[in-house]
Amino acid sequence: MPPSVVQNYGLHHFSCVLLVLLTLSASVMGQTCMNYGETSPSNASSCLCPPGFGGATCAQPGCGGTIFDGSSRSLAQPSASSPGFANLTASNCTCESGWGGVGCNVCTTASACQVAYAAVNGNASAISGLDGLAGLNDTMVCNTAPAVWAAGELSCQVNNPTLEALYPLRSTLNILRTLNGSLSPLHNTSGTLLSSSTSSSIYAQLMYAGVEQFFCTASPCTQTLSSSTTSSGNTASSTWTCQNLSCSCIQNATFCGGVPASNLTSTIGGLTGTLIVACDSTNTCHFQQNTINAVFGSQGLSMEGCVFGECVTQAVIDTTNATSSAAAASGGTKLSGGVIAGLAVVGVIVAFGLAVVLWGWYVQRAAKKLPFNGGQSGGISVRWSDISYIVQLPKNSPSSLIAKSTIQGGKTILDNVSGSIESGQLMAILGPSGAGKTTLVELIAGKSKSGQYTGSITFPPYSPGHHPRVAFVPQNDILPSMLTVREALTFAASLRLPEALPAPSKAALVSTVISKLGLDGIAETRIGATDGTGRGISGGEARRVSIGLELVSCPDVLVCDEPTSGLDSVSAFRVVNVLKELAREGGAAISHQGSHGHRKGVAVICSVHQPSSRLYHTFDSVHLLSNGRALYSGPGGLAPAQYFMRMREGGGAGADVLPYEEGYNVADYLLDIASESPDIPSMSLGINAVGEIGPSVSSEEKVDGGKDVEALSTQNLAPSLYATTFLTQLQVLCGREWKVLRRDKTLFFTHVCVACVLGIFCGGLYYQTGSTIAGFQARVGCLFFMGSLIAFSSLSALYNIVEIRPLFLRERSNWYYSPTAWLLSRLIFDVIPLRIIPAIIVCTITYWMAGLAHDGVHFFKFLLVIVLYTLVMTLFNFLLGTLFRNGGIAILLSALSALYQMTYAGFFVHLASIPPVLRWLQWLCPLKYALEAISVNEIGSGLMINDTLQGVPVNISATLIMQLLFGFGLNNYYRDILVLFAFIAGLGVSVIAVVWLRVRERR
Repeated sequence: MPPSVVQNYGLHHFSCVLLVLLTLSASVMGQTCMNYGETSPSNASSCLCPPGFGGATCAQPGCGGTIFDGSSRSLAQPSASSPGFANLTASNCTCESGWGGVGCNVCTTASACQVAYAAVNGNASAISGLDGLAGLNDTMVCNTAPAVWAAGELSCQVNNPTLEALYPLRSTLNILRTLNGSLSPLHNTSGTLLSSSTSSSIYAQLMYAGVEQFFCTASPCTQTLSSSTTSSGNTASSTWTCQNLSCSCIQNATFCGGVPASNLTSTIGGLTGTLIVACDSTNTCHFQQNTINAVFGSQGLSMEGCVFGECVTQAVIDTTNATSSAAAASGGTKLSGGVIAGLAVVGVIVAFGLAVVLWGWYVQRAAKKLPFNGGQSGGISVRWSDISYIVQLPKNSPSSLIAKSTIQGGKTILDNVSGSIESGQLMAILGPSGAGKTTLVELIAGKSKSGQYTGSITFPPYSPGHHPRVAFVPQNDILPSMLTVREALTFAASLRLPEALPAPSKAALVSTVISKLGLDGIAETRIGATDGTGRGISGGEARRVSIGLELVSCPDVLVCDEPTSGLDSVSAFRVVNVLKELAREGGAAISHQGSHGHRKGVAVICSVHQPSSRLYHTFDSVHLLSNGRALYSGPGGLAPAQYFMRMREGGGAGADVLPYEEGYNVADYLLDIASESPDIPSMSLGINAVGEIGPSVSSEEKVDGGKDVEALSTQNLAPSLYATTFLTQLQVLCGREWKVLRRDKTLFFTHVCVACVLGIFCGGLYYQTGSTIAGFQARVGCLFFMGSLIAFSSLSALYNIVEIRPLFLRERSNWYYSPTAWLLSRLIFDVIPLRIIPAIIVCTITYWMAGLAHDGVHFFKFLLVIVLYTLVMTLFNFLLGTLFRNGGIAILLSALSALYQMTYAGFFVHLASIPPVLRWLQWLCPLKYALEAISVNEIGSGLMINDTLQGVPVNISATLIMQLLFGFGLNNYYRDILVLFAFIAGLGVSVIAVVWLRVRERR
């Protein structure tokens, strides 16, 4: 052979050898171990495989033999029916005696473990080299319970109608659970991979028709054991909770692309997070993961016919069992973090409530121990100087719906009015309609006015800026309709008199006032509606009750706006006589102590429209107004007529004054002057009726009087504007609310009866909803209906606030109680019996008739959401009722808000499909959170959808349908609860703020 040929042949041979070496090198470098096997450290071309698998890439399951055979075990081979994939079914694999499960990896007898181990390891002890086990019982046993001591196999059948509709052949799942690989006799088996002693793990493979489809692993893991006693004896269950789940799909397998229409590659690859494998002694296991739970229900993928097998030495069982028993005895059941946090919040709320109650009780006891001054009142004069008042004319604007109208112009109601009254006097303020009488008495009483006024009002000998107890009787009678006359007066006395005064003394004071006002015959009669819409006392009697409400407070100054209006002459004279007696004797006139002790007169000011001659001469002084100007202010009787006659005789501007005829009613004469001679000059300050300078008070008298009043003010004026403590206010208010609720039984029973009827109607409408797709939609529809019903039924709370608002304004303006105490009493005796209890009734009836989750836990979680949502809507309507003066506007806004909530609740429209510019409104919708919470609670009971679609059986979790149709979050229950609590807190604070700042009397 020529050299050139030899050379070319050598180069060609070298090239072939090099190509083969590169191919082998690439094969070794690219070696991939399936089923999470690892490259063998002794042979880079082979893999260490989990028990039950072998081959160069761990892709072939064992076929016959035992798990102790390791790398020498016979393996399943590819078949024509599954090209490229090892097939256990086609390989006709049979298990040796004592072994079972798909792949023959599960031991069934102890002798099978002993024979298989001895066949590979001879007489070597399975616990040799293990610390702490030397000398113990090394007998090999087969553990067939769900619990694992070292490393155990289980094999289960996967039976799910929906899965079988897509993949009709047999599906099985093999799982190797390794708790401590070093304690397993498999740890020395050649070619076998187990987790280390410090790492627990799970290996799982799904087999379909004998071919592996995908495999998963998760680590680290914890095993939780539990036991229970049944009719068949003690049973044990095992729950494995593993982290870092990872799954891999075998490309082109049936599940992973072999059937393109049902390719699960992305779904299986997305199985991550926490894996739970729960098994019990009934040969049932559950493969649980978030995605799997969303499809197959809260219990996950159910596996039946499970067989458990673990070859383990008795020494490992004895040692591990002793440790587990000790830990169980000392550990007990642990509460979850959410339960602990919830209990902590509840504990803080309860502790705070108890602390507030104890503090209130302490303050109440301290107030009752304070010394009482004997109920003295009076000794106070009233002087007003240059009082001018301008009312602002209305201007239409949207803000007038909430607040008073804005300014457009002004009208003068009072023009530099001056006058005075000494203690012990009874003054009548006269004038025609529109003269400014009501405005003047309201300013003297310190009522909040919407207009602007100038001038000064003082109460000698009080220094400017200090005010005595001024009582005011309004022109309109606003009284509690459900109380009797005595109860109404007792209510006022309980809140307006100091707590140091004993209850019997207050009751005696009330009885005296009733007697003085001539109300003995109706003392035990209900007041009724003062507007004539309900039966009760007459208008004149209501007028006297209104006066009595102020008399029981023993005021220093009493101001009455037309106290005789609506009364006959006899009743009017009796009322004025009582006022005069009060003016003369002060608190002694109505005190149960009689007239003993030092008396101090009370200044009593009354606006009177048209008194009779007899009534007119009862007054000590007269103040005449005309078009906002004071024409006269001085003594009563004939003095005003004499004053105007002298003015007429003096000529000038007074020449047009009408003459006075003897015997003519002086009051009518004064009204004629005020009406027909409005241009006469006002009376100068300091000039009395006879045209002389009025008497002045000496400095000594001022000093003496100042001492008496200083002592009185020190005793009577508490640091708070309220006469009683907060706890006493709450007790008295609750007492009144209880009487109203007890007497108006129709109010409560109507709510209850309507709730029962609606519950039966709604329950019949959704009676026993099934577990089909349509039934699931009906379930959510039922829950939505109940939420919407609560939203609309809470409108009655708004009407109730609008109805009771005038009474609250009157009582608050007279400092009966704080707004917070009133709101709390309304919460106890209005919200609970009239809102929460009916809501619970209607929802309870509907819940059980509709066949919702039949267990106590989910039912009470459902009721919790209903109660919270009811509170949210009630407080929201409270806010509207207090914010808007116009009840019709408040009701309209409440109805519109209910419609808005129905739109954004997620039932009519999927929230994700709403345009982003409007989507954010869902976060302001309480019904969204309530519906989501009760829907998630219903799904959380393990609800499964069992239906048939075009002949295909469907057995999937309702969670999947819920997320697809409504977009509710599976884990949002407790988040929604917290959001509802936040709504309650925010609305509660808003209601309190609005009531404190805006709901106040403005005349």
